[in-house]
Amino acid sequence: MKLSLNKVLVLLVCTLHTTVHAFHVPIASLSTTRGKASTKYHTVLAAEPPEDVIYSTKTVATDTDTTNTVVEGESPAIPTSEFANTAPINGWVPSSTSPCFGLPGVVAPTGYFDPIGFSRSGITLSEVKRYREAEVQHGRVAMLATVGYIIGEGFSGPFGMSGPANDQLQNVPLPTFVLLTLGIAAAELNRARIGWVEPDLGSWTKTLFKLRENYYPGDIGFDPLGLKPTDAKGFEDMQTKELQNGRLAMLGWAGMCSQELVNHKTIFETFDFYEKVYSGVNPYESM
Repeated sequence: MKLSLNKVLVLLVCTLHTTVHAFHVPIASLSTTRGKASTKYHTVLAAEPPEDVIYSTKTVATDTDTTNTVVEGESPAIPTSEFANTAPINGWVPSSTSPCFGLPGVVAPTGYFDPIGFSRSGITLSEVKRYREAEVQHGRVAMLATVGYIIGEGFSGPFGMSGPANDQLQNVPLPTFVLLTLGIAAAELNRARIGWVEPDLGSWTKTLFKLRENYYPGDIGFDPLGLKPTDAKGFEDMQTKELQNGRLAMLGWAGMCSQELVNHKTIFETFDFYEKVYSGVNPYESM
């Protein structure tokens, strides 16, 4: 099957073009303080909350005989001091009152979207960091795989590989496959060395699946093009863009892999097939 370069470029651009910016809802707060003898009262209210939002009020007494009344709704709560002494990592300081402890990745129009509940209430910071590490790394692999599917099927590759990408790996010569496996193992071991706590066989439950406290999920120090921003806001925006592209790539790769498992045709062959169908042409006449 002959493929025009324009088709390859169009599909490649459509696959890669999903740059989105971080979306944050500004939070306005009103704080009033009134003194009465030795007792102080602090009231913090969300700015002009909607009427259909249900709020809860909680009162906390401190050792300075201070009563804090906080009215909370769907807007993010006022940060606590639980991680006040934590050193920022790429400008990020964990917040126990924010979804995913304040990690970036929330965008419009869905906002904070977690229907399955991976980041449910009560989850630990270590678990959230581990989930984010998995999401970032799988997203990166999926972005490479998505481009690899399109390029590998659009052009003739080495070792005479052609046809659906699902079947190309078995055509790789054994020595090359061994080198590929060793390369992947070396990259994974290096990532584990940088970001993960060394296993302690004497207390393995405390170190199993645990990331280092000073490690930002996904930041292994590999930035040959110097794209990593140096300021906190720039890094947050860049991280959100990477996450959104990675999420789209995971869905896209899963769709392409499933499609080829069903009809055993390349992406371009399937594209041409449905192009004829929607043009009113019988796609089976040319077979």
